[in-house]
Amino acid sequence: MDEKIDKKLFIQTLGCQMNDTDSQHIIAELKQHKNYTTTDNIEDADLIIINTCSVREKPVSKLFSEIGQFNVKKKEGAKIGVCGCTASHLGKDIMKRAPYVDFVLGARNISKIKDVVDTKGAVEIDIDYDDSTYQFASTSTSLYKTSVNISVGCDKECTYCIVPATRGDEISIPPEMIIEQVKKDVARGAKEVTLLGQNVNSYGRRFSDKREKTTFTKLLQEVSKIDGLERIRFTSPHPLHMDDEFIEEFAKNPKISKCIHMPLQSGSTQILKAMRRGYTKEWFLNRAKKIREMVPDVRITTDIIVAFPGETEEDFEDTIDVIKQVKFDQIFNFKYSPRPNTAALELKDLEIADEIGSARLTEVIELHKVHQTELMESNIGNTVTVLFDNLRPNGEVSGYTDNFCQVFVKGSDELLGKFIDVKVTSATRTALKGEVVK
Repeated sequence: MDEKIDKKLFIQTLGCQMNDTDSQHIIAELKQHKNYTTTDNIEDADLIIINTCSVREKPVSKLFSEIGQFNVKKKEGAKIGVCGCTASHLGKDIMKRAPYVDFVLGARNISKIKDVVDTKGAVEIDIDYDDSTYQFASTSTSLYKTSVNISVGCDKECTYCIVPATRGDEISIPPEMIIEQVKKDVARGAKEVTLLGQNVNSYGRRFSDKREKTTFTKLLQEVSKIDGLERIRFTSPHPLHMDDEFIEEFAKNPKISKCIHMPLQSGSTQILKAMRRGYTKEWFLNRAKKIREMVPDVRITTDIIVAFPGETEEDFEDTIDVIKQVKFDQIFNFKYSPRPNTAALELKDLEIADEIGSARLTEVIELHKVHQTELMESNIGNTVTVLFDNLRPNGEVSGYTDNFCQVFVKGSDELLGKFIDVKVTSATRTALKGEVVK
């Protein structure tokens, strides 16, 4: 009888876009199987979930203060669940440190949410669990956009990264399931899809049913055939797997967004080797140059870690050199943070002094600000096509260009879900403003 009563779910999501999609799966599964609806008011919630990230140290240390506050605010009888990557690597320790937590669900076990939600003390953190063929209930936070996982797990062994220890080995989701999901989302009104994976361009190397291998390029070609789908994004590709076939498909396929994330991490070949990234400074620059030449209006974004153990001043200068050559449109900057279950912990004796790491991070940020200003201001006077998807409270509407640049214009909800030409009139480092071309 209880399961027929509407219950309220409050969910907080930390970390990457894959976590966002996992949270949408959790919401949809609990709505379909347990009659939960979401609420933004924690005091109203019958179930409180925090979907965690463990890539950086700070979010992990913050976790226990967060769930402690949840425990204080929650109404009597409300449950608390911890999901995601931190759940995967801490497991039962979460309940030891916070006994008011009702269940723990790892990042590789999201499909079990309907089973654990009513099981006090449940801990499901098996990183070998395979739900790559599980058909999740469908949901989306946007009428016009959707995101679809194309793989789970990661086969890379980057020495700084905890993800393989929290999400397990990489398994690709069958292409027919991906196509079916995108078609469903397009039928409900989505015009844009983001394909998600830890390394999207290694897609197709391993399936649960041992089927024949395929490639990410072939998947892009199949997805682009879907009628009504107008724009395809993906994240994150790995520079090592950016072969000519992939770059040429990216360049020539009109449905593929001309924004590409190329996680550099370091510009030093020596540090890249210590990170086990599999490519060199020269390879990265070659791939970036080829993309820029083939797609003149491309936006290239990246991740950079400074002060990795053993990073010399010369190594850091190599990173600065790559930044100057590529002129990234966006950089996600990090100072190295030791993570449990990573090979880089063995390099503790080579760790860089905190003040040096902070100075290097500041130098990267300041250089990037210069490039960002130049790149964004170069758009002033241009006409760009924008898919508007967000009504702002100040009489503005926002959306993104094909190369994933945010644009604001004065307008109403009549613009939502439409591709509109906009003349750019001003720019900040992070967004453009313009006027609708009549």
